[in-house]
Amino acid sequence: MSKRTAFRNTSKTVLRARVAGLVAAGLGASVALGSGVALAADTTAAVGGFPAFASVAALDDALNAQAATQLKVAEKEKQEKQAAAEQAKRDAAKRAEDARKRAEEVRKQAEASRKRADAWVAPVEGYQVGQPFGISGKMWAAKHSGQDLVVGTGTAVKSVHGGTVVKAGPNGGGDGPAYGNAIVIKHSDNTYSQYAHLSQVKVSVGQTVTTGQLIGLSGSTGNSSGPHLHFEIRTTPNYGTAVEPVAFLKAHGETL
Repeated sequence: MSKRTAFRNTSKTVLRARVAGLVAAGLGASVALGSGVALAADTTAAVGGFPAFASVAALDDALNAQAATQLKVAEKEKQEKQAAAEQAKRDAAKRAEDARKRAEEVRKQAEASRKRADAWVAPVEGYQVGQPFGISGKMWAAKHSGQDLVVGTGTAVKSVHGGTVVKAGPNGGGDGPAYGNAIVIKHSDNTYSQYAHLSQVKVSVGQTVTTGQLIGLSGSTGNSSGPHLHFEIRTTPNYGTAVEPVAFLKAHGETL
């Protein structure tokens, strides 16, 4: 073999080795990035019978671009996870605040109910003060045993405090015809309230009532000169044990 032929063969061997090295480097980088970066090559163009590949600089640019893209994707995923976690914390905080507000509202309602149960209230609204307790007159066999509150017929009459109905109906609920339709309620402190001259009775004996509950409608039944409510506070359920009702209610926080 001539020296010229040997030199030409050696050059081809070196070119093949360089091309193979570039291919290996490109494929190795593609596998490392998991992206299958394409080596820029024109398989139709050839140098000495081998494909022509992009330069090493172009390959580096492609690998760097792929790495940058993957970093951007990873950063976006990280930001989305952080945003989701922060939203979950906000949602949990809102649920906790809503639960706290509901609990506070329930507590307030319970407190209001307790206060209403403990309170004493006026038996009617929109009244004018009529005949007072203890005065003498031809309308009564002895002295006036209650406080008259002047209201029109059909005005709602309420229990001044929670308790149990012990008398209800005509004939003063058993106290006599002078009272007309009447109700007597026993309270937890062993006092009794009486409501007389009613046009209607809305409760029955043995029934439990709450503070402010509707128990009847005002009227002018029995020994009455006109529509009004005759109201008493008693120490027993029976006639003859009445005490001054205005002072009693005032001592319990209600002014007539």
